[in-house]
Amino acid sequence: MDADLITSVIAVESNFEPNAISRRNARGLMQLLPETATRLGVRDVFDPRQNIDAGTRYLADLLQRYDNNLVLALAAYNAGPEKVEKFGSVPPYAETISYVRRVKRAYEHSKSGGAPRSKQETKSLSAPTAVRNGNR
Repeated sequence: MDADLITSVIAVESNFEPNAISRRNARGLMQLLPETATRLGVRDVFDPRQNIDAGTRYLADLLQRYDNNLVLALAAYNAGPEKVEKFGSVPPYAETISYVRRVKRAYEHSKSGGAPRSKQETKSLSAPTAVRNGNR
């Protein structure tokens, strides 16, 4: 897995805060839901090593599932694979559309030599206008 991609996901998910808890109960650096963490064998979701390892494996599985389509994998990471399957593309949720855009921007920024952006910096980035069906 590309370390810049993982760092970009962490920047957007938790702003590098290992004890972060979302309003939907996602936890840790990569904001794993308790069910996902359990399924991935995480014993302490707030342990950065375990959280990053599990989140990285989960994202790698999603990339494989969607034939390395980063947009669909990120959408599934945020909204769940069942929602991506239901819509055949990025679900039409403002949060998910914004999330995909923010992670991609942070990733592109880090690839161009810049530091990953914090959650605060990435919140203001615009959402993608549309994602075509069949991008898998």
